Amino acid sequence: MKKFLAALAIGAGLALTMPAAHAATPDDTLIEAWRFDDMISLDPAEMYEISTYELVGNVYVTLVSIDPHDTSHILPRVAESWSASDDGLTYTFKLRAGQKFHSGNALTAADVVYSFQRLAALDLAPAFLITDLGISKENMNDTLKAVDDLTFQFKVDKPYAPSYVINVLSASNFAIVDSKLLKSHETNGDWGNGWLKTNSAGSGPFILKSWKPDETLVLEANPDYYGGKPKLKRIVWRNIAEESAQRLLLESGDVDIARNLSADQLDGLRKKGGFEVTSTPQSTSLYIGMNLKNKYLADPKVREAIRYLVDYQGLEKTALRERYVTNQTFLPSSFLGYVDSNPYKLDVAKAKSLLAEAGYADGFELSIDLASTFQERMDIAQSLQGTLAQVGIKLKILSEDAKTALTNYRARKHDLYLGTWGVDYFDPNTNMVFVANSDNSDDPASKPLSWRNSWIDPDMTAKAQALLMERDDAKRKTGYQDLIKAWQPVSPFAMLYQEVQVAAYLPKVKNFFLGPSAETTLYLDVSK
Repeated sequence: MKKFLAALAIGAGLALTMPAAHAATPDDTLIEAWRFDDMISLDPAEMYEISTYELVGNVYVTLVSIDPHDTSHILPRVAESWSASDDGLTYTFKLRAGQKFHSGNALTAADVVYSFQRLAALDLAPAFLITDLGISKENMNDTLKAVDDLTFQFKVDKPYAPSYVINVLSASNFAIVDSKLLKSHETNGDWGNGWLKTNSAGSGPFILKSWKPDETLVLEANPDYYGGKPKLKRIVWRNIAEESAQRLLLESGDVDIARNLSADQLDGLRKKGGFEVTSTPQSTSLYIGMNLKNKYLADPKVREAIRYLVDYQGLEKTALRERYVTNQTFLPSSFLGYVDSNPYKLDVAKAKSLLAEAGYADGFELSIDLASTFQERMDIAQSLQGTLAQVGIKLKILSEDAKTALTNYRARKHDLYLGTWGVDYFDPNTNMVFVANSDNSDDPASKPLSWRNSWIDPDMTAKAQALLMERDDAKRKTGYQDLIKAWQPVSPFAMLYQEVQVAAYLPKVKNFFLGPSAETTLYLDVSK
């Protein structure tokens, strides 16, 4: 394999200097060029980076998963069936018989217990997913149980909406790990975390063979996967940061797929011909947060005026073309409760009227924090700077490194903040961070996005909490739709766009599909 990768690297170098030369990737190997330099740890109980979710989604299996083609459906995976007790507190899962990990060890309910326990016990970034269900390192021995080899049971602390509980379990952080293998790698009670940061212990369709951070990652087919043998023998990811380099590699045939091309580059490929392009809306939202600690932004008419000063359609057709679509709600389009409600458009006259009603006809000054590494955010900020100027508001753009911008935002030191938010799981409750806030003091236990913008609405918070407990999904759906309508004109947010993932690939690649989230981009059925 090392020799094979070395040959690929040489081929890539030639492609960059001699674009006319055509290479051909092996028929049994899919090679992708994209940016996955955000990977830090490969441990499902620790990982919290987008690229790692795609890896885990192909190497591990969860009890259940979201259907990538219809996110309103839950698919059985490690579990073949499940049920909830009448009181809504106990969930029982029946596992498929005969499942094996990559190591050859049998997958049993004891592995599920171990996987859930280590998520709670390690208490790392994703631990809130299980503690939000009332399962913690203090009570995990009492709440998680292997009834027998093929029956797993757990208890939650409140009768949550069953759809919420099942949707949470589809998150890749609940991936089932090989307990026997990990126990052999435990060091000082770390649940194997030190080893699993760079290795894998899954049962999914692909096996992690190697990972060189910021360079390459190689997966090989698992012939014993319960869902059938993958059609390809090998998947190779090459970390290519430059979009232009990705395009050259694709055009020369050195890679089969390029994942981070600009709209102009996609246009060029379409004009040239011989390439396929696919795209899928993601669950990531691009938005502006407005901090009510600023006296101007504390006025709801000012916030409403700013929502009318965004050139949503103009930006979507230019700087954000092919990468974002307008979405002015707090839910992505594939979520329960989503409503196609985009009431705002650029309307300078309307904004002037609102500002005059608020007593600010002469304007004022604001600043906006944003990460400098994202050109599209600078494009949006500069557009907003121009439209705000038309109503007398002078906007200072604070283009900073991502850490500084986020630190200011988390400390509520911003006026406006331009950033993105990605969901943790496919349930509307995950985005109640835009709505609920129970404590608006400067150092509360919980700091949702509504808190970061110093906004609290007890009535909406109560409705969000009630919807978390609503067991009738039809009522949950209408409840979130009603909440969106009430929230849009008063919230501290100008919701802007939903991200779109785009990939260009060679026609010989078949069945390649970008899922609506990183863990739902799957390679099991991809062929060449």
